Amino acid sequence: MMTEFDVQAVDLSGILNATAEEKAKQVPDPATFYLLCVLPEAEEEYESGLAKAGQTMHYEEILSPVLFVVKMGPDAFKDTKRFPSGPSCKTGDFVLVRPNTGTRIKIHGKEFRLINDDSVEAVVQDPRGITRA
Repeated sequence: MMTEFDVQAVDLSGILNATAEEKAKQVPDPATFYLLCVLPEAEEEYESGLAKAGQTMHYEEILSPVLFVVKMGPDAFKDTKRFPSGPSCKTGDFVLVRPNTGTRIKIHGKEFRLINDDSVEAVVQDPRGITRA
């Protein structure tokens, strides 16, 4: 049974009027073995110069196989049986994952994903040009 939630009773002024530094503090710290990643923004034009539709850009962003690692949980890559060669990536890396991997959250209009440490399939030096096949 769902209960009613009065959205107007919630004071959002502290969030909506927050400074950039205060907004940065609202980004969650991943727990246990999770990685917090952000999706790179889709290009606004095709290589030919033709503009992309907004919905096309949205799909390219949410189905992107490329993520940028923002934060790592304290237990990420600590299991030596699962990761005998050590961590697959580090904070600041672009990684390849399966599209729709992880828990999707939006913070101030930017989409983030919480993914398992074993979801990382590869590290990419330059993600430009990498798209979903």
